[in-house]
Amino acid sequence: MSTNTRVKTLTVGIGGLGAIGLAVARAIDAGRLENLTLAAVSARDVDKARRNMETFHTPVPVVPLGELADHAEVVVECAPAAVFDEVARPAVERGRIFLPISVGALLRHMDLVDRARETGAQIIVPTGALIGLDAVRAAAEGGGIEEVRLVTRKPPGGLAGAPYLLENGIGVDGLTEAKKVFEGSARDGAAGFPANVNVAAALSLAGIGPDATRLEIWADPAVTRNTHTITVEADAARFTMTIENVPTEENPKTGKITALSVIAALRRLRAPLVAGT
Repeated sequence: MSTNTRVKTLTVGIGGLGAIGLAVARAIDAGRLENLTLAAVSARDVDKARRNMETFHTPVPVVPLGELADHAEVVVECAPAAVFDEVARPAVERGRIFLPISVGALLRHMDLVDRARETGAQIIVPTGALIGLDAVRAAAEGGGIEEVRLVTRKPPGGLAGAPYLLENGIGVDGLTEAKKVFEGSARDGAAGFPANVNVAAALSLAGIGPDATRLEIWADPAVTRNTHTITVEADAARFTMTIENVPTEENPKTGKITALSVIAALRRLRAPLVAGT
C-alpha cells in the first residue's frame, strides 16, 4: 500500500493480544491501515505474544502495559478491565491518542478526561459491538433526549462468570427460556458485567450519561448471537436499532465486529475521507 508522504505516520501500541488486539495488530502489520504502523504490543502471556510476533511481517517489541505510551503515539487498550488503568493513565499522561475497549472501566476513571484536557491527550471510544452512536450523539447535541434504553440478549454461556451473577447467586446454566438477569443503569451494568456490556458504557457516553441510560441484560438460550437493541426518545428523533453480533471463536463474550470497529476507528485517524459524525 502506498503511503502519503504529506501525512505523518502514526505509531500504534496495542495493550492485549486476545481476540480483539491480535486482529487489530495483524491488520496494521498487513498494511491495511494507511499511515499507521505498529510499534509495540503488550500481553499477559508474553511467550505467546512473542510467538505471534514471529508470524508478523514486521515483528515489534512485547513490552509491559505501562510502557506502551513510551513507544506509540496511539494506544489501543484491549486488555482485561482489571488492568485498564495500567494502560490508560500513562497514555493520557503522555498526551497520546487513547482508544479504550474496556469502556465500562473508563466510567470508573473519568478523571482521565479532565487530565486529557491538561496533557493534550485524546480519548476516542470506538463504537464497538453497538450500532447508531452517530444518531445518539447527534440527538444529544440538541439536548432533548428523554430516554435511552439498551436491551442486551446473549447466549447464557456468554454471561457466565459475570461478577453481578456471582454476587447475587444468579445461575444461567441449563436455561430453557430467556431470563432477565439485570435491569438498572448503564453504570451499574458495566460494573457488574465488565466483560459483557462495554456497549452500554459507550452508549451512555454518546448520549445522556451512565446513570440516566437504562440497561436490561437477558440470558437467552434461543439466541446464538450477541444482540443489542437501542431505543431513543428525543426531540430531534425517535429511533430503535438492533444489531446481532457473531461471537468470536476465541471468546463468546466478544463479537467479531468489535475488532473491526477498532480498525475502522484507527483508519479514521488518517483517512482523507471520513463518513459519519
